[in-house]
Amino acid sequence: MDRNRLFWASRRGMLELDLVLLPFLDNVYETLEPEDQQRYIRLLDEQDQDLFAWFLRRQDPDDPELKRIVQIIRDNTGLQE
Repeated sequence: MDRNRLFWASRRGMLELDLVLLPFLDNVYETLEPEDQQRYIRLLDEQDQDLFAWFLRRQDPDDPELKRIVQIIRDNTGLQE
């Protein structure tokens, strides 16, 4: 996915998610391993309410691949415990 499409896919229209995903895209995404970049792209297919719950640690994704990228986002966006 090219950078422009990735930016628009990361814009969720929910301020709380935009404040997590857009800085992550700008500051961390390019440094990820290709496998983790693909996990991020896959994460963008998930529902906003699920993303919100995952980022706020209300729950974790069942899928270990998604759980990995969610943890990377938490670790790199000030969402640590």
